Amino acid sequence: MAEKTGSQSGGESESGGGQGQRRGRGGRDRDRNRDSSREDRGDLIDKVVKIRRCAAVVKGGRRFSFNALVVVGDGRGKVGWGYGKANEVPPSVEKATKDATRSMVKVHLEGRTIPHPVKGEYGAAEVVLIPAAAGTGVIAGDAVRAVCVAAGINDILTKSFGSNNPTNLVKATIAALQMLRGRSETERLRGVSLS
Repeated sequence: MAEKTGSQSGGESESGGGQGQRRGRGGRDRDRNRDSSREDRGDLIDKVVKIRRCAAVVKGGRRFSFNALVVVGDGRGKVGWGYGKANEVPPSVEKATKDATRSMVKVHLEGRTIPHPVKGEYGAAEVVLIPAAAGTGVIAGDAVRAVCVAAGINDILTKSFGSNNPTNLVKATIAALQMLRGRSETERLRGVSLS
């Protein structure tokens, strides 16, 4: 909640002094609804995973800047993440979305789930992805859920270990998805026939 209080203050956030924090509840709810999930870029799904506010103390008070972590996918097996920084929330989200669109990778899916269990790691974060039966849904935390939904996975079980840093969790999840292989690809790589 604290990350979004200065997003609409415009020039007030430049001068600092906490003036941008005296808004009504309606403004904050509107920001939350706009930033949490947006699907307005054609066939791409983009999800804002985390928005952080950074305060630099200057002579006239505090100067705020914002950085955003965004996950983008097409819902059919392509997904990417991006990071953007700006003096206001909307430009930082826009930069992160452009970055995510450029870094999209293809992952192998099997219907509404993944073909086999897989484990991904990044830094101190570790994510385990397990295929689930139809109707299970996406059983995951916020960061891992954003990646799975953007990639088009509808039924999956997940568990994360170690760090709960959203950036590391997103990267670990995408690393795990990139390890997925289909039956035909596994047969080709191993040079054997799987019954």
